[in-house]
Amino acid sequence: MSQHLTGTAPRLSYQRFGQQGPPVLFIMGFGMPGAVWGPQVDELQGDHRCCHYDNLGVGQSDRGSFFRTIPAMAEDAVRVLDDLSWDQAHIVGVSMGGMIAQELGLGFADRCRSLTLIATHGGGSFRSLPTSRGLRLFFQGLFGGSEHRMRSLPRLLYPDEFLESIGPEAIRAHLDVRLGHPPALRTILGQLYAVWRHSTESRLSQIALPTLLVRPGKDILIRPSQTDRLASRIANSQVLRFDDAGHGVTFQKAAELNAALRGHFAQHGFDRPASTPTIGARV
Repeated sequence: MSQHLTGTAPRLSYQRFGQQGPPVLFIMGFGMPGAVWGPQVDELQGDHRCCHYDNLGVGQSDRGSFFRTIPAMAEDAVRVLDDLSWDQAHIVGVSMGGMIAQELGLGFADRCRSLTLIATHGGGSFRSLPTSRGLRLFFQGLFGGSEHRMRSLPRLLYPDEFLESIGPEAIRAHLDVRLGHPPALRTILGQLYAVWRHSTESRLSQIALPTLLVRPGKDILIRPSQTDRLASRIANSQVLRFDDAGHGVTFQKAAELNAALRGHFAQHGFDRPASTPTIGARV
């Protein structure tokens, strides 16, 4: 692992892993540092060149402007690719990171070999709002202080059955290491503004890249039906279902997800011709 900062201001902090293999850029979601991708990078770095980064205002990155937009965040991702000297990469985004990945697929398709969109949506309507329970836990975590955050966040990210199976100590250790230093309120409000304005639904049919859609069936933050909407609009897509998983699917289903990522990257690798759309492909 090595840590870097992009050369131009505002600077983005990124970490790179692995010395060989296809490049993969991981884009994290709302308010969380890139290190949350640990379960994926730990598995894939042996035969992939992996990178995750902190969005502006998060972790070690500069704070950037107050009001952000998802297209501007996609430009940030391109800056990271440029700094890495990666002409193309497999792009993997979760939640808000999946929104950023959509804009990459629309505006910078030549920099993307494939897309993986995890627990995300195309915006543009009130249907993209969380469930009532998800909304309550989300705002409790945002504005209730550190103790409320540590109590609310597990129930927001994971189904009760998973929390019972893993135990409170293990889940707290996981969240404390990954999420123990939340960003400033300024960053939270700026990202909320960006997510609220996010709207790609009318343009999704323009995405021709091979796309893996990951659908956690017990997600209360981004409804599973939103993945179905993405699938109906992105022709060259497949849906990977985890019916018992919550929004934190990258941790809850790490082994199965990592295997699917590996297969997706291999199927659309750099040693193969660029894929053509396969209408209606699903798994």
